[in-house]
Amino acid sequence: MWSLKLTQLLPGLPEELGLECLTRLPYSAHPVASQVCRPWRTLLESQQFYHHRKKNGHTHKVACLVQAFPHEPVVSESDGPKSNDSPSYGIAVFDPVSCSWQRVDPVPKYPNGLPLFCQLASCEGKLVAMGGWDPASYDPVTDVFVYDFTNSQWRKGNDMPSKRSFFAIGSYSGRVYVAGGHDENKNALKSAWVYDMRLDEWTELTQMSQERDECQGVVIGDEFWVVSGYGTESQGVFEGGAEALDFGSGRWRRVDGAWEVGQCPRQCVGVGRDGKLTSWTELDSAVRVGTCGVTVGGGTLVMGSEYQGAKQGFYMVDEMKGGQNGKLERISVPDEFSGFVQSGCCVEI
Repeated sequence: MWSLKLTQLLPGLPEELGLECLTRLPYSAHPVASQVCRPWRTLLESQQFYHHRKKNGHTHKVACLVQAFPHEPVVSESDGPKSNDSPSYGIAVFDPVSCSWQRVDPVPKYPNGLPLFCQLASCEGKLVAMGGWDPASYDPVTDVFVYDFTNSQWRKGNDMPSKRSFFAIGSYSGRVYVAGGHDENKNALKSAWVYDMRLDEWTELTQMSQERDECQGVVIGDEFWVVSGYGTESQGVFEGGAEALDFGSGRWRRVDGAWEVGQCPRQCVGVGRDGKLTSWTELDSAVRVGTCGVTVGGGTLVMGSEYQGAKQGFYMVDEMKGGQNGKLERISVPDEFSGFVQSGCCVEI
């Protein structure tokens, strides 16, 4: 049942037809359509409308990437432009259907670049960015920002409960799950929290069985997997297990032998059609270094280099042609979107 009033969406048409017309609008038209009138804006920004579009197959999947953009002077209000040797990052959006690229407006708090190593997740058509290091001081931050594609605006979310870096992240049913990483003193963590985007609230979860720094998060079915990582006393020695949180019971279970011992899982964890974990670095020698994979639609966008210092390549892997065992198909990318990709996620808009 709709709690929203659907009358007069389109004058002269029955409510059902007016709703179906707006349901079929492409996501790229939503920012303009939301400015037409208040009823349209209320409808387009509602959770009910999103779920209605999703149920009827009218949502659209895109890859959102934390990507270094071309070097530009950093503007300082005190003494004008000055150079900055450190890379700055923004969010690039890749549409695999049209093969088009666009840039999301900067977060107002960080106009010159996102917090370094911030993490992305997707919730009900919105993009959530959290954590990372302040790009000016390199201090860890607890910021949470939510981007709404309907109106092309960012809003500030409730801060993370504590500072943590290089944590695992995943989303499920309107919630963002984080686990592991390390604190301000470089101590590896086994704690976990969940952020409810609708309520803008954080809730602490049961801890994992062990510390997992530089772990990777992935959602498989009804579970949030935290893959590999290492403890405080075993700095940099990645272990081969994982832990999976059951969304229903809230309990963790250990999964031994889920990952290759000694291999860093950051941004390269994939899931095969058999439901087992795989590494995107194993696809081809062309993406062996700096690998990042984002599954979007019926394929996966994979980025990486053949060796340290080599130019980064962008590829699609089509699940219909073998998925994780398929061949890389190189895609052309505009120069302004060819920068190094630090992390990413799929957003179903």
